[in-house]
Amino acid sequence: MDKIATVQGGGLQTRNLSPDLYAQYIAYLDAQPKTIETYTKALRQLFNYLSLNGITQPRREDIIAFREELKAAGRKPSTVQGYITAARLFFAWTEQAGLYPNITEHIKGAKIDRAHKKDYLTSPQVKAVLENINRDTLQGLRDYAILTLMVTGGLRTIEVIRANIEDLRTIADSTALYVQGKGREEKTEYVKISAPVEKAIRAYLKARGPAAPSAPLFTSQSNNSKGERLTTRTISGIVKQRLQAAGYDSDKLTAHSLRHTAVTLSLLAGKEITEVQQFARHANIATTMIYNHALDQAKNSCSAAITAAIF
Repeated sequence: MDKIATVQGGGLQTRNLSPDLYAQYIAYLDAQPKTIETYTKALRQLFNYLSLNGITQPRREDIIAFREELKAAGRKPSTVQGYITAARLFFAWTEQAGLYPNITEHIKGAKIDRAHKKDYLTSPQVKAVLENINRDTLQGLRDYAILTLMVTGGLRTIEVIRANIEDLRTIADSTALYVQGKGREEKTEYVKISAPVEKAIRAYLKARGPAAPSAPLFTSQSNNSKGERLTTRTISGIVKQRLQAAGYDSDKLTAHSLRHTAVTLSLLAGKEITEVQQFARHANIATTMIYNHALDQAKNSCSAAITAAIF
């Protein structure tokens, strides 16, 4: 059982929650296992901080001090935000359960810059990366299929690893791949697969050999896990390796850059913002607008006009 704080003798003590009490907290969260794991890890950090500082009856200012220490330690704003969100949820539960007052009400996390932290690739750069992949091996066929799928369909790494062979289906006059997106419980959305991408996927599957429809669309070639489903970490490593091999070695170019590229190239092609939102499977159009705003900024010619007037 994960260690988490509970009430004991009028204060908060770090010990193992009873199964029933822990189950109540998890039920209150009503979240996916990965989210629960993230929140539990964040709470462990919080209560380690309280324990180290001898705080058994935390107050609002203690949570704020914890937040400021995270910032001072150089934690990313998204990490700080996640830790404070976890604290808010925990203390909302303790108050609701009559265990401890909610001392986190109205405490802000960290201001997160919504601008993109990763770069995207231009069309020629994408071509260079793909052309650099040797498709004479099964691994090369797989990696080529993965990269073409991600950059033309805007897939997330989680969507790639969850895909099965049977998820390739026909929609109208097109081939489509049904995907289970971030935070989704079912494969209710799909991305259209263009002819060259389908050809790449079929070539890989043919070389791989017979497999059940429920088998992963892409599998590991590693000796230790050969034939098993890939992980998001493996997908990230594959993409990074292929980018570096083509000469694109930058901290700002990652697996997510392929999704970033797909959305950006769609907008550069003149596609309507609502069409791009649907393509990217953004729940909120404001997310898509971030891409649009970045491109508008890039097109801004004020500096050129000033330069022309002066020189």
